[in-house]
Amino acid sequence: MKLILSLILICFSFFCHSQTANEHFNNAQAKYKLGDYRGAILDYTKSIETIPNFAAYFNRGLIKHQLEDYRGAVMDFTKAIGLDKGVAEAYTERGKVKGKLQDYRGAIQDYSKAIELEPNNLEAYTNRGVMKASLKDSDGAVKDFNKVIELDPANSNAYLYRGYAKTELGDKNGGCLDLSKAGEFGHRDAYDLIEKLCN
Repeated sequence: MKLILSLILICFSFFCHSQTANEHFNNAQAKYKLGDYRGAILDYTKSIETIPNFAAYFNRGLIKHQLEDYRGAVMDFTKAIGLDKGVAEAYTERGKVKGKLQDYRGAIQDYSKAIELEPNNLEAYTNRGVMKASLKDSDGAVKDFNKVIELDPANSNAYLYRGYAKTELGDKNGGCLDLSKAGEFGHRDAYDLIEKLCN
């Protein structure tokens, strides 16, 4: 009888904690929608303290990124990834924050993992290309932008970035043609770069 009573108390206690964690999570979601970002962070934190969960860490990381708490965001995305290593978006978001912290190699590693999990991840290919260009790996950047254009032939950003990377590699003609294509697809910076790099 005592064993059954103990099991009931344990289950009830877990249910109460779970319910409280869900309540805090839902409150955080509502506060975020109302623009109360600090309040949302507090409620996500309470949810995590009750039951650590991927969604609370991930969402709290998104808000910290938005509030320019980049180190805090990296820590939250890392905790989220620790709870579920199979979510490409978590690696992509952590890569973005690492890029803001100028940790380009770390960002490239995260984008590569996101691509491994989701092979047609345009955002990860684009951002990885930008990080490679930041490290003066123009050849690697061009390969990533080639993939973006293969997946999305009207992507003006990819043409712009690839055009710039090609000019860095000494392929002025190919680079300027890509910049022209970016202009055709409506990229605002294309013609400024053409004026600067192609004349």
